[in-house]
Amino acid sequence: MLRRLYDWTMSLASTRHAESALGAVSFVESSVFPIPPDVLLIPMVLADRARWIRIATICTVGSILGAFLGYAIGAFLYEAVGQPILAFYGKEDSFERISQWYNTWGGWGVLFAAVTPFPYKVLTIFSGATGLNFGIFTLVSVIGRGFRFFLVAWLLQRYGA
Repeated sequence: MLRRLYDWTMSLASTRHAESALGAVSFVESSVFPIPPDVLLIPMVLADRARWIRIATICTVGSILGAFLGYAIGAFLYEAVGQPILAFYGKEDSFERISQWYNTWGGWGVLFAAVTPFPYKVLTIFSGATGLNFGIFTLVSVIGRGFRFFLVAWLLQRYGA
């Protein structure tokens, strides 16, 4: 199932709706979708290197807006929606342990997840469920996701595949 979803996502990169698809995939990836937006970001930048800033911006903005949805799921719908999503990723049992850690280090956790392949959606939901300060959440999300997507796009623009 994931392979078909991945292939479908990749096929969107070559359509005339690629930018809209990138924004949508970036949005849902930050809260529920299992496929990272890089599968669209990379071929789109390689296809038109001059537009790397625009493509990275769309990816970053979509991801941040999706992170707000993940935060809201955690804050307002954790039991009904958040727990099943975390269960899908095998993270529901660690909620109590992570909640304690999150009270001290939450911003750093979000930053880590924002720049690495770790499922970012897991920490967006945890952030809302544990009540991480929304300003800190937003700041580290913008820095982390912006860094990640702009770095990938810049490297591809500069050096290619």
